[in-house]
Amino acid sequence: MYSHEDRLRAVRLYVKLGRRIGLTIRQLGYPTKNALKTWYREYEQSHELRAGYTRPARFSKEQKERAVEHYLEHGQCIAATIKSLGYPCRSLLSTWLQELHPQRTRVVGRSQELAPEAKQAAVVSLCTRAVSAQAVADEVGVSRGSLYKWKNQLLGHDVPASMKRKQGAPASSDRADLEQQLETLRQDIRRLQLEKDLLKKANELVKKELGINQQHLTNREKTLLVDALRSTYTVTELLRELNLPRSSYFYHRARLEVADKYAGVRQVMTNIFERNYRCYGYRRLHASLSDQFVNISEKVVRRLMKQECLVAATSRRRRYGSYMGEISPAPDNVLDRDFSAGAPNEKWLTDITEFQIPAGKVYLSPMIDCFDGMVVSWSISTRPNAELVNTMLDAAIDKVAASGERPVVHSDRGGHYRWPGWLARIAAAKLVRSMSRKGCSPDNAACEGFFGRLKTEMFFARDWLSTSIEEFVVAVDTYIRWYNEVRIKSSLGFRSPAEHRRRLGIAA
Repeated sequence: MYSHEDRLRAVRLYVKLGRRIGLTIRQLGYPTKNALKTWYREYEQSHELRAGYTRPARFSKEQKERAVEHYLEHGQCIAATIKSLGYPCRSLLSTWLQELHPQRTRVVGRSQELAPEAKQAAVVSLCTRAVSAQAVADEVGVSRGSLYKWKNQLLGHDVPASMKRKQGAPASSDRADLEQQLETLRQDIRRLQLEKDLLKKANELVKKELGINQQHLTNREKTLLVDALRSTYTVTELLRELNLPRSSYFYHRARLEVADKYAGVRQVMTNIFERNYRCYGYRRLHASLSDQFVNISEKVVRRLMKQECLVAATSRRRRYGSYMGEISPAPDNVLDRDFSAGAPNEKWLTDITEFQIPAGKVYLSPMIDCFDGMVVSWSISTRPNAELVNTMLDAAIDKVAASGERPVVHSDRGGHYRWPGWLARIAAAKLVRSMSRKGCSPDNAACEGFFGRLKTEMFFARDWLSTSIEEFVVAVDTYIRWYNEVRIKSSLGFRSPAEHRRRLGIAA
C-alpha cells in the first residue's frame, strides 16, 4: 500500500509529464497503470487525495453475533460452527469470541504465545503423565490437540505420547525405566532445539535459507555458527551436530581473528568506483589499482567487489530515430563496419541520441574518432535540428583545418546528414561521406556503443527527477570530458584516450 505522499507525488508527476502513464511509471518505479488512473480521477475531482484507504466491513454485526451464539450453544466447536454457517475463518471467530465473551471463552491460538521452554515442559508432562492428556492440557491452559502437535514437532510421530507404567510391572523397575526415558526425552529435545538454533543462526549470520542442509555449509561458515552459539551449547555438541572437525574449527577461528589485510584496498577500490560514475568492472578496477601500486590479483578484486557491493550499472535500451526517408541520394558505406584506424582523424563516426528526463528532452550529437574512441567534438540541445549537427561538425572541422587531414565522416541515414547545411560544410572541407544501410545500426556500431556506455554509466544510474535542463546539459558535458581525459579503456592498455595520445606523442 502506498502512502499519501507517494500517491500525490505520482499524480503530480503524471500531470507534469502530460499524462503519459508509461513515462511516469518508468520514472517512479510505481504504481500500476490502473492505480495511477484511479488516483488521477480522484485528484481531478477534488484536487486532493484521501489520506488513506477505507475498506468496508466484510461481516455485519448480526452475522458476528450469530456466529458467536452458534459456537456457544453447539459444544463450543469452531470447526462445527464454520461448517454449519459457512463463515468465518478460525482466527476471525476467535477474535469475535474474545471481543463479545472474553470471560467464557478460551484464548484460541495461545499455543503460539508460549515460549519454547514452556512447550518443552508441556511435552515432558504429556509423555510422563499419570493422568489423562486432557488433564495435562487443562493444566497448561491449551487444547489437547496442541499438546500432541508440539509432541510431533519436537519428537516426531514415532515417539509414543505416553510413558505410563504398564499394569503388573514392578514399581522400582518402572521408576528406573521412566527416569531413563525422561532423560532420553530431554536429550532429544535439546538436540532438536540445537538444530533449530543452528538453522536460525545460519539464516542470520551467513544469509542461508531456513531449510538449508548444514552439510552444504563451508567450514568457515560452520565456525561462525559455533562461535555464535558457544554461550548456549558446548563446543563438543556443536561440532558433532555440524560434523566439523575440531582442528578445522580452531584453524578457521584463528583466521577470523586476524585483522582484514585488505581493509585499505577496500577503501581505495570504493573511492575509484565512486569517482568514476560507478561504472568500472573488475578489470578496470584492477588496472586502476595497479596504477596506484596496489598489486592484487583480478580474482581478489572480484571477491572484494562482491563483498563491498560494488556493482556496475547495466544497460537499458531506448532508441531515438531521425530517419526521414530517402530525401536525397545516399553515399556508399565506405567503412563497411571496419572501425579500426591506424592514426587519428582517419575515420569519424556521428549520430544523435535522446535523453528523456522529467524536465524535458535533451539531444546529443558527438563526433567519435575510430582511432581511440575520443569524442572529437559534440553539441547538446533541446531540439534535434540542423543547428545541433552543424555546430558539432564546424567544431570538428576546425580541429583538422590546420593539418589538412580529410577524415571519412560516417553516419546513419538520418535527415540531419542530408540537409543542405550539412552537405555544404562537408563539401567545403573536402571530407568523404559514408552512410549506413537503412535501419542497420550495426553499420555504426562503434558510435552506438559510445551511447550505450554513456547512458549506462551516467544516465540510467542516477535519478534526474529534480534536475533542470541546464544542470543536465552540464552533467553530460562533464561526463564527455571525463570520458576523454580520465576514463580508462582496456583496448588502449588501460589508459584514457587523451593519455594514450600523449604516450604516442600525438596532440589530443
